[in-house]
Amino acid sequence: MIKSRDVLLHHPFQSFQPVVEFLKQAARDPDVLAIKVVLYRVGRNSPVVRTLLEAIEKGKQVAVLMELKARFDEGSNIEWAKMLERAGCHVVYGLLGLKIHAKAAMVLRREGDGIQAYLHLATGNYNVVTAHLYTDIGLFTANAELAAEVIHLFNFLTGYSAKQDYGKLLVAPVNLRERFEALVKREIDRHRSEGGGHLVFKMNALVDPGMIRLFYRASQAGVMIDLLVRGICCLRPGIPEVSDNIRVTSIVGRFLEHSRIFYFRNGGEEEIYLGSADLMPRNLNRRLELLFPIEDAELRRRIRDDILAPYLLDNVKARHMTADGAYKRPGKSSSQRPLASQEILLGKPFHRRKRVELDW
Repeated sequence: MIKSRDVLLHHPFQSFQPVVEFLKQAARDPDVLAIKVVLYRVGRNSPVVRTLLEAIEKGKQVAVLMELKARFDEGSNIEWAKMLERAGCHVVYGLLGLKIHAKAAMVLRREGDGIQAYLHLATGNYNVVTAHLYTDIGLFTANAELAAEVIHLFNFLTGYSAKQDYGKLLVAPVNLRERFEALVKREIDRHRSEGGGHLVFKMNALVDPGMIRLFYRASQAGVMIDLLVRGICCLRPGIPEVSDNIRVTSIVGRFLEHSRIFYFRNGGEEEIYLGSADLMPRNLNRRLELLFPIEDAELRRRIRDDILAPYLLDNVKARHMTADGAYKRPGKSSSQRPLASQEILLGKPFHRRKRVELDW
């Protein structure tokens, strides 16, 4: 299925079990040669790690990049790393000065006369417990260009390659800041020539001074900017002649908002990146982070209309930041229907609709 088309899963609204099954099938498939995974937060009773141990028993080459400094999970990560090493896994404990925060898995399978790579790239951890509590997005793909770059990334992290240039992927601290700034500047340029500039960025936190200044510059150029920032936001929206065109929304609901989505209208030639990075100095400068593009047009439409639109129209769990940094509930008339984004995504009857419409 992955070889025929890209597959997108939105957790916890869709099950995390296909991710576990993907690795289980790889562990048991005699044609699979290798499995490589970045593990940040896996928890104490991890079916993912047990599957990797099974793969080692069946003779697969298994490489794991284990971040030992995953807050609150340091103990379990150390124990799993020791167990994997004893079983014969190639365990890498991070890079000097960099915390590994990227979310990626790769399966290399012998097919015909060649080797086919299958990828799972995500915004969240390989943790079956938090997959029920955090909103995250995962992409299954066999895209050859993305696979080639992920192979180079794993080779770089495991010490087999010095390659640090990427065409499709945005990798911190290599090229993420530079490429992200270039994408925002492109939106400014296209808006000035064509109009209709629009950026929608969803993240946990916005703290980086350079990025904030760039967003102010885009707003002053007339680009509309919607920022879905669950936690800390150091940007102030609605300041006359500075951030008039910026809206900051925080949504706190039943599930912890954890997915990072970066939408660029790009004059109608829309681009969307997903990944692990918030726009904070630590993520851009001192962590190994990964943003990846959504290449399939239908999946871009789904993210735009079925995921971002409900968040932007939420009038129940949303709070909008004002120019003084305070948050207030969105105003709504007595006739306006309540829209809670997470309830919409769960398909709850009260919130089920023929479609949540947003004028893009």
